[in-house]
Amino acid sequence: MIMIEKFLEGNHSFVVGEFARKKAFYTGLAKGQSPKVLWIGCVDSRVTPERITSAEAGELFVHRNIGNIVPHASWTFATVLEYAIKHLKVEEVVVCGHSDCGAMKALGKATGDTYIPLWLNNAGDVLPKVDSEIARMGHPPDEKGRRRMIELENVRLQIAHLRTYPLVKEGEAQGRLKVHGLYYDLETGLISRVP
Repeated sequence: MIMIEKFLEGNHSFVVGEFARKKAFYTGLAKGQSPKVLWIGCVDSRVTPERITSAEAGELFVHRNIGNIVPHASWTFATVLEYAIKHLKVEEVVVCGHSDCGAMKALGKATGDTYIPLWLNNAGDVLPKVDSEIARMGHPPDEKGRRRMIELENVRLQIAHLRTYPLVKEGEAQGRLKVHGLYYDLETGLISRVP
């Protein structure tokens, strides 16, 4: 079966099932949206924000890209941020990283790709910081432990990038906006806060 056929059949099941049962809810959504959270996450197909949080349609305004990156001075990202904060009036922004992130595995490695390394420059400060932390620890973690440190540090770095945008600075300063770092573990299904 071609995958698109599977998805169309799945949509039919959705329409005759959940959509029909919650007709008033979906009719309301057809008139507009008012999510309270902007979710910045990775495009990894295993990490679907609505599914891992049990969020209803309309609760999350989602921006996904490779490596849950908040790029410096990006028109594309700034547009998402501006729409979410100024027009949708979101109250919280989440940057969510995850385990086994391919983007974080690719950091600092020659891949032969053209665009991915350029994009990952937005996470370039992660490796030196993690390696410095490991040197201070005196006992290096195993490879999986090091990757987790990289994934967590990337969330912190992207939050720092997020806070360079004036809309976020102003929103936090005025108490209208809260910023959170989260981490999703594929092996356990758990989401934890990133300190």
